Amino acid sequence: MIDIDFSSIRIWDILDIIIVAYLFYIIYQLLKGNIAFNIFIGVLAIFGIWKLTSLLDMKLTSTFFEQFASVGIIMLLIVFQPEIRRFLLMLGNTTLRQRYHFFDRWFSKNDSKNSSQRELNIRSIKTAIVNLSKEKTGALIVISNNLPLDTIGDTGVALDAKISHELIQSIFNKKSPLHDGAIIISNSEIKAASCVLPLSNSDQLPKNSGLRHRAAIGATEQNDSVVFIVSEENGNISFSINGLLQQNISENKISELLVDHL
Repeated sequence: MIDIDFSSIRIWDILDIIIVAYLFYIIYQLLKGNIAFNIFIGVLAIFGIWKLTSLLDMKLTSTFFEQFASVGIIMLLIVFQPEIRRFLLMLGNTTLRQRYHFFDRWFSKNDSKNSSQRELNIRSIKTAIVNLSKEKTGALIVISNNLPLDTIGDTGVALDAKISHELIQSIFNKKSPLHDGAIIISNSEIKAASCVLPLSNSDQLPKNSGLRHRAAIGATEQNDSVVFIVSEENGNISFSINGLLQQNISENKISELLVDHL
């Protein structure tokens, strides 16, 4: 019978358990629906077998699995490089957004010009998305404020243009030479158009998801960005952030998301 002395448990022990449980939850969310999850289970199995064979004093088998365990950290860094990148981006994005909102509360009263321009940009992007949806014109709109997207922007045509719904709609017009690809919006400008986004390898996407949705998820998996997607088949509007996809976004939801992320 195991005798546990609960009187010796400190508040820090409970906090320690909560932190570790939360970290495992984040790891599960990052790996869910990805082939990396199977690799992670395999790595855990190797460590488990190593510990078990060590306890049973099975020297030959234990030595064999110990060789894998000895390079375990390096192996994890190599195999899970994309997932580790997403985890760090998630932490950094949260911290930067909190910092932005903190300073925004202090300086918003003295920065009415920038505030007005931001509201105008939000209305322009929303109008473009809604109009593209009604016309069933496919579109990918990438918004990034905290992390440069030079590697993606270099795949397209540089614009550095003022945000307007007329320009966005003309870019995605099927007769436009720039319609095939994504536009990059950053620092209140349309930085580039006809950009190629990295495709996601996730096998958990909805069956009705096409290449645009997979590209949007791939971009938010690898970069600190959000993406609006307009389906060419049915005009439905979707939104991707941190490798996750929200479908059938309403007009009111578009405004909320733009306020949060632009």
